[in-house]
Amino acid sequence: MSISIAQVQLKLPFVCTISGVDSSRLNLPFLQSFTIDAILRNMIKGAVSVVDQTSFMYHARFPDLTAVNLYGNSSFLPCKSGTKAPDYGDHILLLQGRGKLTPIAAYSMPPERKDAHLQCSPKEPKKERASSRMQSSIDLQQIAEKQGNKVTILDKLKTVHLHILAMEQWNASRLNMCHRNYLASAINLLHYLALKSLDTEQIKEELSSIGLMNLETINTHVLSSLGGCIEMLINSRPESLLGLQVSSESFPVHQSLVDKNVDLGMTAMVKKASSNRDILLGKLPNQKMAHIMVTVGQEAAENDTHITDLVNSGATIFRINCAHGNPELWSKIIATVKRCSLILEQPCRILMDLAGPKLRTGRLKDGPCVVKISPKRNALGSVIRGAQVWLSPQGAGPPPSHLSPDVILQVDGEENLSKLEVNDSVRFTDVRGKHISLQILSKYPVFSGAGFMAECSKTAYLESGTALYIKKKGKKSSVGFVVDVPPVEQFVRLRVGDLLVLSRDSSDEQDTSPCSAVGTHKMTCPCGYLFDSVKQGDPIAFDDGKIWGVVKGNSISEVVVTITHADPKGTKLGSEKSINIPQSDIRFEGLTSKDLMDLDFVAAHADMVGISFIRDVHDIVVLRQELSKRKISKLGVVLKIETQGGFEKLPLLILEAMKSGNPLGVMIARGDLAVECGWEKLADIQEEIMSICSAAHLPVILATQVLESLAKTGVPTRAEITDAANGRRASCVMLNKGKHIAEAVSTLDTILNSQCMNAKAELKPLMLVNRVG
Repeated sequence: MSISIAQVQLKLPFVCTISGVDSSRLNLPFLQSFTIDAILRNMIKGAVSVVDQTSFMYHARFPDLTAVNLYGNSSFLPCKSGTKAPDYGDHILLLQGRGKLTPIAAYSMPPERKDAHLQCSPKEPKKERASSRMQSSIDLQQIAEKQGNKVTILDKLKTVHLHILAMEQWNASRLNMCHRNYLASAINLLHYLALKSLDTEQIKEELSSIGLMNLETINTHVLSSLGGCIEMLINSRPESLLGLQVSSESFPVHQSLVDKNVDLGMTAMVKKASSNRDILLGKLPNQKMAHIMVTVGQEAAENDTHITDLVNSGATIFRINCAHGNPELWSKIIATVKRCSLILEQPCRILMDLAGPKLRTGRLKDGPCVVKISPKRNALGSVIRGAQVWLSPQGAGPPPSHLSPDVILQVDGEENLSKLEVNDSVRFTDVRGKHISLQILSKYPVFSGAGFMAECSKTAYLESGTALYIKKKGKKSSVGFVVDVPPVEQFVRLRVGDLLVLSRDSSDEQDTSPCSAVGTHKMTCPCGYLFDSVKQGDPIAFDDGKIWGVVKGNSISEVVVTITHADPKGTKLGSEKSINIPQSDIRFEGLTSKDLMDLDFVAAHADMVGISFIRDVHDIVVLRQELSKRKISKLGVVLKIETQGGFEKLPLLILEAMKSGNPLGVMIARGDLAVECGWEKLADIQEEIMSICSAAHLPVILATQVLESLAKTGVPTRAEITDAANGRRASCVMLNKGKHIAEAVSTLDTILNSQCMNAKAELKPLMLVNRVG
């Protein structure tokens, strides 16, 4: 029998411990975390090397996958999770020990290397393993020979140091497959995982009591920080108190066991993290602390000033969602961004998100092409403010950014429209036959001609083709015809207790008319995965968790849902809104056929590609194959973490992605992630993703609902201001679209960079005066 690293994947359990938060709250698959004292005691009793102790820990976590010959009875070793693992006390594990018993064990390296299957025994030791084991055993024997076997903080740090080196060595074959650009980062990530697998609470307190390092802040350079602290303790304590001679060469601070040429020093690691950020996202201008990314769509293709305003406000990256639009629209947006970037001399990059295998509601049939003009009224129905209407020539784009009209009307008669003057009264007959007038308030120059802000004091309904005219001196004079009125967005309004029937209907558009039963609505879902995987009793969420329900019944063509959470007045559910089923075992393909077609366009036009809904390592393997097939080596890759599986397997996803040399980053997509994992766990999950990416030297993009209220309404909430400030820990913060998006970008830019060298005087730390009172 043998240990298959392909089966157990990493050679140490991955545990999530954040500032004292119990990792069991996150429901991660690897939860055992062993105390340093217990590991040290176990190794001192049997003089077992750290590599053997690592094997022992894995035997405790995966007893069915480990073949180890054991002798004698077993006791138990305490674990952080509160469970117990077997402690073999004075007996020996695997190959290394001082006793007379010499058990034989076999293990295999990852199957990626065909020649990696090794058989290790006392008769055929491997030189490298023997050397490492010998050094580990000498160090531990020195600890064991101390008076009364009393364990000091120095001993514990040595144990941790050797423990993380063992993690590196046991995963040497995985590291050997990493691209040279990421080898140092992959090694440090493994060191971080080894450190997080230990219960370090006691040693943190001891280090804090003597004013030494904080283990929570060494993610970027684990080995050099531990080694430097050990050297400091050795050099600062009298030899008589140590009781033994320890050379600093016993603990290499900057060297890797896998590759002696890899510099793991603190300075090199910090530079590597900064370099990876700049390669993916671009260099930060003017000593700024983080990039700002903005999602753009149709509005960016229609109006150059929109992109110009965003760049001037501080945006450096623009995101296009391939789930919406088409290559023609994307090309227009990219051309607009590049043109504005060139004119403003501000470098900008493009990220394009592949749609991925996301469950969405089907498309509803378009409503009538009618726009409603509605003035503001008080409780008695009296008009208190007329509706603000923007009139402009067809194709002129949106109004100036400082204006906030209620309705935008495009008119095809540019020549006649430009002749309007302030105080003119523009008249028309709406679709109901009502005679309505618009009072011109102000005139503004626009891209083609002039635009006008008008006011309407009556409710009106307009459609394309509505004739506009003015009366002067008793004569009618045509202004033009209203054109390009968009269709009314259709939706169903769901309340608690309603039934929603999701059908597999393959037709492109569906009527929104409810079923015959009161409170019953019907929509489609074009993705067959939903009907193949869902089962009765599964919770189901719509539109990023705005609506929740429970599956009451299902068949191969329909799913019936009872709504359990919605607004008391009802919540709208429209076309192409997200569907999440957190407890189902839906197995998606990694990249859809649409994604593969879009990837060709992305590689030719964008700087980065976002990979949506990653669930396991296989998704990354497929991505690497597709990039290699297309010989795409410079396109940045952003792993979007928005599922439970993606979060749980993040270290493995990163290590697999590091086999390619493409620039790499991670996006925390908090919308689907919160729905999938639970709202109450989102903060802890966000912290852990940032910590893992910090250890892997990868830039992090923080996304979803950042300053959303400000972007949509112009007024931020207090909570979202502090949330945006947390973005200082990320390399980039992403904003979604909104009516006040330029103002939101400017505010975010101020928040993210308020601690830079050019911070405003009023934001500088307060200074104490010499005298009080």
